[in-house]
Amino acid sequence: MNTRRVLTSLTSLAACALTAVFATAAGPALPTQPALSARQVDRPAVGTVVRTHDGAVRGTAHDGYRTFEGLPYAAPPEGRLRWAPPRPARPWTGTRDATRPASACPQAAGEVPGGSTDEDCLHLNVTAPDAATPRHPRPVIVWLHGGGFTTGAGSSYDAHRMATRGDAVVVTVNYRLGALGFLAHAGLPGSGTFGLADQQAALRWVRDGIGAFGGDPRNVTLAGESAGGYSVCAQLASPAAAGLFQRAIIQSGPCTGRPDRPFAPSAASLPTARETGARFAAKAGCSSARHVLACLRGKSVSRVLAAQATDQQPAYGTPLLPHDPATAVAAGRFPHVPVLIGGNHDEGNGWAAGIIQAGNPVTPETWPDVAATFFPGRDRASAIVHEYPVTPSNGGPVFGAVIGDADFACPTLRTGDLLGAQVPVWRYEFADEHAPPLTPGTPPFPLGAPHASELPYLYDLGGRPRTMTPAQHHLADTMIDYWTRFARTGDPNATGTPHWPSDAVQSLAPNHTGPTQTTTHHHCAFWNGLP
Repeated sequence: MNTRRVLTSLTSLAACALTAVFATAAGPALPTQPALSARQVDRPAVGTVVRTHDGAVRGTAHDGYRTFEGLPYAAPPEGRLRWAPPRPARPWTGTRDATRPASACPQAAGEVPGGSTDEDCLHLNVTAPDAATPRHPRPVIVWLHGGGFTTGAGSSYDAHRMATRGDAVVVTVNYRLGALGFLAHAGLPGSGTFGLADQQAALRWVRDGIGAFGGDPRNVTLAGESAGGYSVCAQLASPAAAGLFQRAIIQSGPCTGRPDRPFAPSAASLPTARETGARFAAKAGCSSARHVLACLRGKSVSRVLAAQATDQQPAYGTPLLPHDPATAVAAGRFPHVPVLIGGNHDEGNGWAAGIIQAGNPVTPETWPDVAATFFPGRDRASAIVHEYPVTPSNGGPVFGAVIGDADFACPTLRTGDLLGAQVPVWRYEFADEHAPPLTPGTPPFPLGAPHASELPYLYDLGGRPRTMTPAQHHLADTMIDYWTRFARTGDPNATGTPHWPSDAVQSLAPNHTGPTQTTTHHHCAFWNGLP
């Protein structure tokens, strides 16, 4: 086998595997829906009517909770509003139907089943327990989905268990993705941060309107996973988001992510983001146009999706995000709110499995070249090979451990240390080694608790609960209790749950929920010392 030739495709395979994991974690996307009319007033009532600051909406009543889907929080970002900061949604008269989700933001059909080309996508969904009323408001959790900033939808997360067991109002959000959300170009206001600006517009909508649904606008927790977790980091670092949330939950999206690591989300400097934007414009056929932005705004959504890079990053050095979140966190330049942060025990195994299944084995013979591909530099690769020895039978798990330790576990611990110097921090590691699989088929080795595997314990993905053992159901209940207690008080400890000390990492597993040692297991002394 020509190892060098095989490895030439590894970087692109990593990006594809990243997208696949995120896409599956978010659940299958719902089919694109026809645009909802603002004047759907003649239908029989099928749920609860709530009057918002934009107009009345009719949701759906369930057993113990209500849902309101497809609520616009900003105007459709199309036409001249493509690549513009979000504008307020247009109010409506009559009662708007809110019994079904709106379209996901544009994303390629090959990445999420039933992908979307509908730019009228800036909608959110509210799930509220029946006990939540304007006179008796409940804490609010605003959820930002993952997906590498290119895929995903808020409607893929059914939050009824979080709402009913945790007695909280949950808001799931769509935001612009891909080049439509993060294009950077000289002279373009909002460059590189349109998706983050959307998230802030949703938070302002929550501040101004969630009270009508029984949510407490003075007790808002911003939460997210992967790219959504990193978005929480970006909002912590954004002066414009100050005061819009009172607590933060970061799942598998450490604030200290680095652009040279291909698996974890991170931000790019504005000059780098503009270079990416220039390549995008050239691929879209607009680089030689006299007015590049006018040319790009004239392209179809399908053409935009075909021209964009597989991965996207927010840009820092911008008005919305002045500093890299890692720099802001290290300097203490963020709102001093309590943070719950963590990751999964085997974050990298899903990517390692995908790359191996694509025909790239990890053996003692290929391991040095694999390491050098993802961690360029002879000395660095040699150090990794020495620290993580590969035998004929353990190549997959070792490769997965390197990805997970370098890109997630150790950066998460580092982020927790930086945040903990300023604010109360609660750390966890999800460690169910038999977590329900997120993808079909048989992997080349047991995946343990890979990236996104904690999500079914908090949400029903794609509206479908995963099959779990009684012990796993108990763990799911415990996690929801922790998450919602933190949202309510800033401390996850609740009556009936194992004690979570603030000075330790809490392992979350069916057979053990309690403090654990993660620094040694994930070789963090090695990674922290690696140039």
